[in-house]
Amino acid sequence: MNKLRAVALTVVMITSFTMSMTGSAMNLSVPGISAEFNAQAETVGWMITGYMLTVAALSVPFGRWADITCRKTVLVTGIVIFVFGCFGAVMASSMPMLLVMRIIQGIGGAMVLSTNTPILLSAYPPNMKGKALGLSIGSVYVGLSLGPVIGGILTHNIGWRSIFIFAGGISIIALVTAVFGLPKVDSEGKGRKMDYAGSCLFAIFIVMFMLGLSKIEGGLVPIIIAVIGFAIGVTFVLFETKQKDPVLNVSLFRSNIGYTLSNVAALMNYAATFAISYLTSIYLQVVLGYSSQSAGFILICQPLIMALLTPKMGKLSDKYSPFKMSSIGMGLCAIGAAFYIFMGEETSVAYIAFALAITGLGFAFFSSPNTNAVMSCVEKKDYGVATSVLNTMRTVGQTSSMVIVTIIVTFLMPGAVLTDVQPETLVKVINISFTIFTLMCFSGVFISLKRKRE
Repeated sequence: MNKLRAVALTVVMITSFTMSMTGSAMNLSVPGISAEFNAQAETVGWMITGYMLTVAALSVPFGRWADITCRKTVLVTGIVIFVFGCFGAVMASSMPMLLVMRIIQGIGGAMVLSTNTPILLSAYPPNMKGKALGLSIGSVYVGLSLGPVIGGILTHNIGWRSIFIFAGGISIIALVTAVFGLPKVDSEGKGRKMDYAGSCLFAIFIVMFMLGLSKIEGGLVPIIIAVIGFAIGVTFVLFETKQKDPVLNVSLFRSNIGYTLSNVAALMNYAATFAISYLTSIYLQVVLGYSSQSAGFILICQPLIMALLTPKMGKLSDKYSPFKMSSIGMGLCAIGAAFYIFMGEETSVAYIAFALAITGLGFAFFSSPNTNAVMSCVEKKDYGVATSVLNTMRTVGQTSSMVIVTIIVTFLMPGAVLTDVQPETLVKVINISFTIFTLMCFSGVFISLKRKRE
């Protein structure tokens, strides 16, 4: 491996690990933060929501900015902002200050996530893209696997602030490596103009639409917000079709069926699978009576399989069709989700672990091959935006997954909190949810199979 590839891979793996680890570790700090600032759980939950909304709203604009300037500059700036947000969170003396620091981390995270994959792919030849993506996405899953463990240990022994110290310290390593190891080269799209109006429309569309969806159980107001957001989204698409240098080339979705369906497949995959760990965690604790720690160790088998196998699957997608491999992955996710349809109040842990393992295998087959499929459909000059669109599909899919669960809970038991429902009701929620998720996955299989490389 030459020096540039080694440096790019190091930076991308560290940043990918850090972003995913921080998010999953933060879930363990909610009680401590709530107690220290005397804040309600919903307010503390904005730590997660605020970060996700910021990343989703700004990834495409920052991806475009990186495509027309210098990806290294955007990446390094993003890491600096993220580190500032981490150490600002350590010094937070109030809940509002902590929320502001999480939004700052989201700004940095959007810059990093919109540039790390393009930088990695630019350092590797076309016949090794899948291998590079496999290692990068594998780092994400390692972060998801170790996040609860690291978060639990740090929070229990030192306190929740230590999570940000840990994340900031690791990010500094990536920062130094990037500054001194990556060449400062103009991106392939150098010379094109930044579409500021389109960027603002996109950000407003994403924030309002996702915010409305995430709070849909709140009644009419969130629904109105989501509808207005959707209308702004339609306006954004119409606006972009008239721009010479749009922030998002919407015509690509019409002209490149492989690109379009690969993004749709990602959206459907995350919408059908994101709620798995959430529902399984509650099932293990509420129905089977396991502690949160024991439930965490059971749940870890899914991301562990993903972390172990994703690099291998990415490498294989250089040899075999990434379109077909991701279709197989979607099918395996459908099979894993189908196991939950038949769960009852006395389902064994072995049954659940097997379902999680099948889903983890499906993710491994799907993630890096599908990303490889997306990136093979665009030119180098559009790598940043293509990566950002894929990240947005993931975030919208994850939000949609939780919306589906929320609607089912609201319908079956209005006003109830999922963790407080009776076991039989929770089982019914799981059965109905995964019937929908399984149908979505199988639909995704057919969508995936319709793709062809342009």
